[in-house]
Amino acid sequence: MSLVTTLSYALPHRLLSSMARRLAYSSNPRLSRWLIDIVTERFKVNLAEAANPDPRSYSSFNAFFTRALKPGARVPDADPRTLLMPADGRISQLGPIEHGRIFQAKGQSFTAAELLGDAAAATPFHNGLFATVYLSPRDYHRVHMPWTGTLRETVHVPGRLFSVGPDAVANVPGVFARNERLVCHFDTDFGPMVSVMVGALLVSGVETVWSGEEIPAYGDRITRKDYRGKGITIERFAEMARFNYGSTVIVLLPPGVAELATGLGAESPVQLGQALAKLV
Repeated sequence: MSLVTTLSYALPHRLLSSMARRLAYSSNPRLSRWLIDIVTERFKVNLAEAANPDPRSYSSFNAFFTRALKPGARVPDADPRTLLMPADGRISQLGPIEHGRIFQAKGQSFTAAELLGDAAAATPFHNGLFATVYLSPRDYHRVHMPWTGTLRETVHVPGRLFSVGPDAVANVPGVFARNERLVCHFDTDFGPMVSVMVGALLVSGVETVWSGEEIPAYGDRITRKDYRGKGITIERFAEMARFNYGSTVIVLLPPGVAELATGLGAESPVQLGQALAKLV
C-alpha cells in the first residue's frame, strides 16, 4: 500500500475536496491557467478532441475539466443491439455479479447491496453483469448512457472520499461501496439498469443533466429522489452526468440480457461509445 493510500485513512476527505472545489471554480485567470497547464502537461491531455481546444479560453479549471468533445470525436458502436461504454478511461474490473458480489481487485469485493445502499434494489442484479470504468485526470469527464433508459430514481449514498486510483482499489476494502456516490436507476426495454457515479478524493462534484449539481452537498444520510412519471428518458449515447474531477462509473445489468464484449479486461483502455456488451 502506498503512503498516500495509507494517509488517506486519516485525511479530512471532505475538507480537502471542498478546498479543491474552491480552486476548481475560481475565476482567477492566473490560478486557472496554472492548474490547466499542470494537468495538460502531466497527464498529456489531448485538446485536439475538445470542442474548444484553446486552454487559455476556459473561465475556470472546472470549465476546462468538464469540457465537451467536438462533434464526431466519439461515435456509438454501429450495432444497434450493443450497449455502449459509458465513458473514456480504463476498465478497473468487469464481469459477472457472483452471488450478489462485485469483484474489486485481488482479494477485494463488495456486495451490490452495499454499492446501491439498498438490498432490495440489488436483487434484480443478482448474478447479472457489472463494469467498473475509471476516469483519469486526462480523460473526458462526461458520462453517457449505455442504453436508452427512463430515469426512475436517484439515491445519494453518503460515504468517505478515498482515492479510486489503482493502489487504493487494490488495498482499500470495498472502496467503491464506501465512497460518496450517486446511484441512478433506469428502466429500459430489457429491464432495470444502474449507473453509479462514485466520488473520490478531490472530486469536487457530480452533476446530472436532469437536475444539475447533486454532490456536493455531501450527505449525512441516504437521500432518494423519485422520478417516476416525470418522463425523463435519455437516449443511448446521450450524456447523463459529469464529474468535476476524475473518478469512477459502475454499470450494473440484470442477468440473462447481455454478454460482455470480447477483448475487455482489467486495465483495458476504453473510449466512450465502444461496445460494452451486446443484448442476447
